[in-house]
Amino acid sequence: MTEEKNPVVLMETSMGNVKIELFKDKAPISVRNFLSYVKDAYYDGTIFHRVIKNFMVQGGGLDTDMQPKKTKFAIKNEATNGLKNLRGTLAMARTSVVDSATSQFFINVVDNAFLDHSGKTPDRFGYAVFAQVIEGMDVVDAIREVKTGNKAGHQDVPVEPVFINSIRLVEE
Repeated sequence: MTEEKNPVVLMETSMGNVKIELFKDKAPISVRNFLSYVKDAYYDGTIFHRVIKNFMVQGGGLDTDMQPKKTKFAIKNEATNGLKNLRGTLAMARTSVVDSATSQFFINVVDNAFLDHSGKTPDRFGYAVFAQVIEGMDVVDAIREVKTGNKAGHQDVPVEPVFINSIRLVEE
């Protein structure tokens, strides 16, 4: 019996390509959710709308006018899966409500242990890691260096938009 490989996606951004491995065994709900958006070409033309140089880059939900795209239902937070918010991992973005993640994700550009699950209360529940960059971390590092400012009531927005042109499943 061969071990089933984790799915891999290719994220094409306006600054280069990033290859990402999805941890379907550790984060099945988050991976299924993310892949449903990928299959629908939902991410095409969205932007990295929040870039904080020594923290993370976030995208997957807003267009260039900072308008949110319509999402599917929120999913269960899988932050208890044992995966850590280490540099190069992807986690589901959410509001202060534990089970509120939809389409948005972020890529940790440094180790962010304070985002890991550390308790049952909303402020300690953590952010569910579901994937990891396996190629193109140099592209992520280039994105984290872009100049940011305020736009449409949001902070840390790249002055020149950084687009997610597409995210597609890579066929093995």
